[in-house]
Amino acid sequence: MINAQLLQLVINASNDGIVIAEREGEDNILIYVNPAFEKLTGYSADEILYQDCRFLQSGDRDQAALARIRETLENGGSCCEVLKNYRKDGTPFWNELSLSTVFNESDKQTYIVGVQKDVTVQVKALQRVAHLEAQLATTQAELQAMKTTNGQNLQAN
Repeated sequence: MINAQLLQLVINASNDGIVIAEREGEDNILIYVNPAFEKLTGYSADEILYQDCRFLQSGDRDQAALARIRETLENGGSCCEVLKNYRKDGTPFWNELSLSTVFNESDKQTYIVGVQKDVTVQVKALQRVAHLEAQLATTQAELQAMKTTNGQNLQAN
């Protein structure tokens, strides 16, 4: 079994943001964040501990991924979703959030473990590829229309 001190060192060394929340009624209150989470979001632990983590979505709460996250938070289990979050300074970033529900038999409490990874570069690359594919499809359709028109003009002459 790994000792608590080594486990703390490992979590603090992680490049991914790690949070632990405790379920309190309808809320999931942050009780721990690692240094990578602080770096990722710009918030210090002192600023955000004992708050529900919804503050990271700012006013952007209609994202499709949030429905799956809410379901996991309500019913337990786990999920992995990509959603847009906001840093303390207001800049958006794309966050791959893996959630896992943990039930502690000793204190009968439900905890949520979240592992967060900044995937902004990957999401922007995918968006750029989708944009370029749409442009290519439009150009191909225009070329096909030109070929058809030119073919009809040649037949008419």
